[in-house]
Amino acid sequence: MTTTPARLELDPAAVRRARTLARRAGAPVVKLAQRHTTMSVERATLRLAGLRGADHERVPWVNHLVDAVRGQVGLEHGVTTPVYDALRRGEAEDLTTLAQKAASGSVSFRLPEGRDLTGARTAARKEVAAGLRTVDRQRAARERMIRRLGDPPSKPWIYLIVATGDIDEDIPQAQAAAREGADVIAVIRSTGQSLLDYVPEGATHEGYAGTYATQENFRLMRAALDETSKEVGRYVRLTNYASGLCMPEIAALAGLERLDMMLNDSMYGILFRDINPIRTFVDQRFSRQVHARAGIIINTGEDNYLTTADAVEAAHTVTVSQLLNEYFAKEAGLEDWQLGLGHAFEINPEVPESFRMELAHAMLARQLFPDAPLKWMPPTKHMTGDVFRGYLLDGFFNLVGAMTGQGILLVGMMTEAVVTPFLSDRDLALQNVRYVMNAAGGLVEDFHPPRDGFIQTRAREVLGEAVTLLEGIVADQGDRGDHPPLLRAIADGTFGLMKRPPEAGKGLDGVVEKARRRTPEGPGYDNPATTMLEEGSTR
Repeated sequence: MTTTPARLELDPAAVRRARTLARRAGAPVVKLAQRHTTMSVERATLRLAGLRGADHERVPWVNHLVDAVRGQVGLEHGVTTPVYDALRRGEAEDLTTLAQKAASGSVSFRLPEGRDLTGARTAARKEVAAGLRTVDRQRAARERMIRRLGDPPSKPWIYLIVATGDIDEDIPQAQAAAREGADVIAVIRSTGQSLLDYVPEGATHEGYAGTYATQENFRLMRAALDETSKEVGRYVRLTNYASGLCMPEIAALAGLERLDMMLNDSMYGILFRDINPIRTFVDQRFSRQVHARAGIIINTGEDNYLTTADAVEAAHTVTVSQLLNEYFAKEAGLEDWQLGLGHAFEINPEVPESFRMELAHAMLARQLFPDAPLKWMPPTKHMTGDVFRGYLLDGFFNLVGAMTGQGILLVGMMTEAVVTPFLSDRDLALQNVRYVMNAAGGLVEDFHPPRDGFIQTRAREVLGEAVTLLEGIVADQGDRGDHPPLLRAIADGTFGLMKRPPEAGKGLDGVVEKARRRTPEGPGYDNPATTMLEEGSTR
């Protein structure tokens, strides 16, 4: 049974204004993204067309092919036009062979004209369409399994992380977690993978503090969780990370291998990995179009802001980011049920009334986004190594989740900041969740904070500060180049206290401005994946 959470008495005009301002702040960034492509967007398109594999040094063939095209004719017109022109001219019999020959410098690329141009673009669309049909089939397969096996009987879905570095060790841990009650298994990525400008190939066994995100690892874990789903009688979801320099490619691979959730925040890579802002916004728009098509739920990363900024003073920046993430996601085609917007239990427990403020913040997020699942994150910043205190804090965190009707609850570990959790730690953490949900899950029905009490007042205060911040962002029409106001706000350290200018950061050299229309120098930009994702077509 679903129970409606208690409602805050927020000013409807303030809520509408917050969304209007978020749209005004985000729209120029969308236009910026539409005018650019990136190396990873072009590689993702070729992956949808079926290109796989890597050379003996494990450099993917797709990297070789995109690099060769860029070196000879540029990417302003898209990668698929020169690639499929080369195939039609007989440079190679298939895409993989063409990439192999390109790696050795034995292929000549050009920008075709006339019938050759039309033929190349028709051939490219046909091959990319086949990949999108695979994504569609995988979405349909998920829906069939959910109809047959069922979803978890109630929310929040219990979300638990596994990551040993070795996919063969991850699989039994993930299956054990599912048997003990986890509804969502997240395979955390190897440290630093977000900064790799390529996607590793094949099954991996040597990650650091995580396991590499690869297409084969996705396939293996999805197959294992399908077996366990049948065993436990409910569909167990799989999560990974579509972020970093290869965000579009990983999104495409997730769609091809039926992952169910992906970490996909519009600003996380900018703030916490120093990835160029323009590259990030271009990549996230394409990746979210893929997620929309694949029926994947995104998880956003607002919880990270509170690990670098104070969770009380910066609470409104979480709300602003949630509103921006909502705008960017819906613009890319995602629906409310796919918006796992992030927020976290990160107030210093020594602060008076910290629990009441956590309730206020969680209720505010729940009410602003009533149809989104939301992803509620456990304490990390103030976990000290005292496992008894940590276990208690996680219990309080679980209680807030129960009282406010969160949709996705990440399981907190009492050994956070001490060691990588053992299986026994995860089992104890799941016991904590089960106890709270069994004992207090119905509190969402009974909990109604008084009209002008502490919780209501705090929620209104945070919403008001969020509106003020958005007003300041939109009003900034300064002379710092022609960058949108939101990019200037990011450069000023507005979110998470991280200052990231739009003309700096990793991956900037992989950003390419599109050829806007046909000119004597070229045929204009074309990307069949983008076109079909926006059309909703498969041919």
